[in-house]
Amino acid sequence: MEEKVFVGVDVSKDSLDVAIGPHKDVITFANGQKGVDALAKKLKRIDAQLTVFESTGGYELLAASCLAEAGLAVVIVNPRQVRNFAKATGILAKTDAIDARVIARFAEAVKPEVRPLKDRQTSELTALVTRRRQIIEMIVAEKNRLRLANKRNKKDIKDHIRWLQKRLDKIETDIGKMIQSSPIWRCKDDILQSVPGIGPVTSASLICDLPELGVLSPKKIAMLAGLAPLNCDSGKYKGRRRIWGGRASVRSGLYMATMAAIRCNPAIKGFYQRLTAAGKCHKVAAT
Repeated sequence: MEEKVFVGVDVSKDSLDVAIGPHKDVITFANGQKGVDALAKKLKRIDAQLTVFESTGGYELLAASCLAEAGLAVVIVNPRQVRNFAKATGILAKTDAIDARVIARFAEAVKPEVRPLKDRQTSELTALVTRRRQIIEMIVAEKNRLRLANKRNKKDIKDHIRWLQKRLDKIETDIGKMIQSSPIWRCKDDILQSVPGIGPVTSASLICDLPELGVLSPKKIAMLAGLAPLNCDSGKYKGRRRIWGGRASVRSGLYMATMAAIRCNPAIKGFYQRLTAAGKCHKVAAT
């Protein structure tokens, strides 16, 4: 019986440290198109069963997407999962080579579920939505500075806010055009915005940050968004159920949509009022 090959890739800005199996030598490839192409050929040749990357702020996306396009099974996981796995197996040291082997070992032991990676168009939409958030943060920061600024700086800050607002308007227009250009996104957008409280901003965020919506079960979607209450019980002790983890951008977007829905959606407003009347605090009732 042919041995299954599990691959772990430790990613940095310039290089990919690749462990082909948890006990073999680590090979280094350049984190660029040529290096990724060479890695894809290597993994295709050995018929890699599963290749796992840690999420590293975007440096992993080129390699992961190219390997997926080459027909290889690829998963991007939360680095915390891998680090906790390393500690649980007694591996406390940390180097690029050690990390690559740990990721390969994690792939072999845990076998994380393979989900489709974002295609190029979805990645572009995600980049626009992320950029919109960044501009909003800059506008808020400048407005906070405006309160304490002297007369000379106030004019400069106001000019900057106006410029940022124009960029924000342009990006929101681009997001709308991208969504309307795709029949699938357009259909999702229509369904999402039919819910009182969900507008174009929340809809765009859900389309790109929660593409599993409409595919996975409601319970799994709640877990992905970090909105599922998790047990904390041991023996006779029954702990409080809490939410944690999940995709912060989705959770914060839905929270703001809920605030709007409490005001304008009678069904949500009534449900919220019943929860608060039963003794739930505001945040628990809202989530």
